[in-house]
Amino acid sequence: MAARMSPYKLRKRAFVVFTHASLIVLSFVIAFPILFALIKSTQTPAQVFSYPPKFSIGPGAAENYSVAWREYNLGRLMLNTTVVAFAVTIGKTLLSLLAALALVYFDFPFKGLIFVFILVTLMMPIPVRIVPLFDLVRKLGWGNSFWALTIPFLASATGTFLFRQHFMSIPASLVDAARVDGVGPMRFLWQILVPMSMNTVGALAVIEFVYIWNQYLWPLIIISSNKNQMIQIGLKMLTGAGPQGMVNWGVAMAGTVITMLPPLIIFILLQEQFMRGFALAEEK
Repeated sequence: MAARMSPYKLRKRAFVVFTHASLIVLSFVIAFPILFALIKSTQTPAQVFSYPPKFSIGPGAAENYSVAWREYNLGRLMLNTTVVAFAVTIGKTLLSLLAALALVYFDFPFKGLIFVFILVTLMMPIPVRIVPLFDLVRKLGWGNSFWALTIPFLASATGTFLFRQHFMSIPASLVDAARVDGVGPMRFLWQILVPMSMNTVGALAVIEFVYIWNQYLWPLIIISSNKNQMIQIGLKMLTGAGPQGMVNWGVAMAGTVITMLPPLIIFILLQEQFMRGFALAEEK
């Protein structure tokens, strides 16, 4: 007769089973909208509105994706958004590195107060900043331009905080050795700090790219021409009424799937750095 399991092992096994079951259910709940969009993007209008709903691949994929891409100019909108997202991501990363370098390795008046002020900006909701930011951009003559989509988003409290915490964990002996060798601040940053911070750089890059890619409110109010518009506004156009006064949800779902691809590719390419970056942050 097999030995009976102790109550502790039974509880542990039950907890493991419950945890895995919960994760499976949550994963399905999170993935269901994506699976739903993929399936509906292949269906004809009749299949999309059929009852009971059909959850099988339909014959309308080629037409839906073609209409979404050609008639709604998604290619141009994705190019605009990609350029803006990369510009903001690179700019934010560089400025965050420089700000963290100053906060950790330089002594100047009110350094602690400045860092507190940076943290306070994290608590300010975006709608609070929209009106003064809109007024400032208009006065600078940047309305309906690339500058309006990039310059206001280059400063990053999140990036500054992440890099500051990472730099503070670097041994002081390394800094002292660099000073003895005559290494200047910028050389110390690019040759020592940046190579040691690639996981944090990757994590910040994913966050900022996805954030800019999903921008909706700011492009909606600051950009007036379709040729300069961002992809999320184009995605909203897909849900406009068609010739028969109805939304072609097959085309809308096809546009949604196309829109998801660039952030997904960025995450796949940087997922290792993304996970390690936040794992290191938790350890600190």
